[in-house]
Amino acid sequence: MFETFKNAWKIPEVRTKILFTLLTILIYRIGCKIPVPGVDVGYIADQVTSNSTFLGLFNVMSGGAFESFAVFALGITPYINASIILNLLTMVVPALERLSKEGEEGRKKISTYERYLTVVLALIMAVGFTLSMREALIDDGIFSIIFVVVTLTAGSTLLMWLGERATEKGIGNGTSVIIFVGIVSRVVPTAQTLLANVSAGTIPFWVIPLLVIGVVLMFAAIVFIDGGERKIQVNYAKRVVGRKMYGGQSTYIPMKVNASGVLPIIFAVSVASLPQMIAGWVSPESGFATFVAKWLSQTSVIYLVVYALLIVFFSYFYSQVSFNPIEVSKNLKENGGFVTGIRPGKPTSDYLMKILSRITLVGALYLAAVAILPIIVGIIFPQISNMAIGGSSVMILVSVALETTNQLESQILMRNYKGFLK
Repeated sequence: MFETFKNAWKIPEVRTKILFTLLTILIYRIGCKIPVPGVDVGYIADQVTSNSTFLGLFNVMSGGAFESFAVFALGITPYINASIILNLLTMVVPALERLSKEGEEGRKKISTYERYLTVVLALIMAVGFTLSMREALIDDGIFSIIFVVVTLTAGSTLLMWLGERATEKGIGNGTSVIIFVGIVSRVVPTAQTLLANVSAGTIPFWVIPLLVIGVVLMFAAIVFIDGGERKIQVNYAKRVVGRKMYGGQSTYIPMKVNASGVLPIIFAVSVASLPQMIAGWVSPESGFATFVAKWLSQTSVIYLVVYALLIVFFSYFYSQVSFNPIEVSKNLKENGGFVTGIRPGKPTSDYLMKILSRITLVGALYLAAVAILPIIVGIIFPQISNMAIGGSSVMILVSVALETTNQLESQILMRNYKGFLK
């Protein structure tokens, strides 16, 4: 693997992509350390510590920027929520659906709408968090509030722009890489807190080896499932075009068990945490905040069920987006291809849809188990319930690492270098 990285560094184009990605990460981490002027950072940190359910998770997703109320305190969450809303609207709004089918120009227009919506959502979140943390403002006048809101909104907009540039000119998906770096930045503080609790006697020593074994097994399961796929054999009939004969070959259609990767978990976390976010903006004594604290907290059964259902929903949603059985069947028929034992046309699309539904169900249940089981373990063993790195975080780490590694490997293989797997 090190030899492959060495070879990648020798390729000017790949080296430029790696350096651009590293520059994006550097800017992101600097922005996570620059606090918004006029804010009592100690008060914000105390609120994050006392509210380890939602604010703790939000702090992890923002790479620790929220507890210091930094410029990038909102993280990439507004951009993720905007992507969710636009993707869902594309399925129900005919005008957006037509745009999505117009090729590159249509996708550019949808991306523009996505950016505008990101700014609006960032503004709403900035207003909500600023008003809910008003006691942290050194000067709670109207101009001070406006300054903090504008700074947070601008920081989230800049982070969106950095993610898009990293996707375009770097290695991997820029948004996923930013989330990955944010979670990795919390690993060392979490380990330090764990060791301190063990030294203080609040957590038994035997918990550490169990955690290590659990994380290793989770990593192994994620890598195993991520590489799983169903191969549908396809044969091409022989046909003569001019003086040349085409076809007569056999290939296969790869259908991955987890075709949507880490996106369902990222989107499900954003949607499931929305009530807790809104509850943090209103008075703790209000009826809505009381209802959310009782029924929709991260330790409640309703939250776990909704979280799992959202993961299943987004898994099916993105499997349909990434793999369209009707289009695949149409392309096979036009090129003289057919699935072994299945007639071309509608029977082929029905067969592919059936296989896709079964495979997606397995992948969705696997994602839900990875995300929920650590939460259940935290409920059973309260000593480790405040661990910042949960199942969803581990899933994001492994999936983004594999996705980025595969993209880097493809860049190298296109230039006749050996891949990571010898």
